[in-house]
Amino acid sequence: MPEISRFYVIIVRMFFGDHLPPHFHAEYGGEQVIIAIENLAAISGRLPPRAMGLLIEWATLHQAELHERWERASHHEAPGKIDPLP
Repeated sequence: MPEISRFYVIIVRMFFGDHLPPHFHAEYGGEQVIIAIENLAAISGRLPPRAMGLLIEWATLHQAELHERWERASHHEAPGKIDPLP
């Protein structure tokens, strides 16, 4: 599963050819969450509130890029990196 970003010890990944709806996976401190790209809602899992806040802030800034990366990954292409939070 390619890593698309890493910031504040939060790791963001996408699977190749993953199931719908378009989403990404994030990990922090041994906990994991799956976030829908369209509405940035948690599909499953959880992160601590502070980490979740940072993740959603990042995803809001990069939502269009997340859609692009999803399209690439759904076609088994390398999704590429997205800049971390500054």
